[in-house]
Amino acid sequence: MITIYHNPKCSKSREGVCLLEEKGIEFKTFKYLDEKITKRELTSIIRKLKIKPIELIRTKEELWKENYAGKEFTDEELIVIMQKNPILIERPIIINGNKAVIGRPIEKILEII
Repeated sequence: MITIYHNPKCSKSREGVCLLEEKGIEFKTFKYLDEKITKRELTSIIRKLKIKPIELIRTKEELWKENYAGKEFTDEELIVIMQKNPILIERPIIINGNKAVIGRPIEKILEII
């Protein structure tokens, strides 16, 4: 089952949902701003994406600029920051088994469905 980590207020995230629907793909939605995302889940997502934690952070977000920009953090600390501040997580994230992509541009979703 495909899972999309979704923020309904984000146009790219909504486009990702529309793409999956248009392709007739069954999926479940995880609204990570409403539902708590665990440190373990974030670690698993990062591993599936094959990226460093900093690559999953929206560094242009005001919260990041005001509180974290220019400071050094370990990967573990970055994961905790994202868990406590899910607005900083890049979106949408689409997971299919052991594969995952950040759906920017949304065509990247096609790589794993």
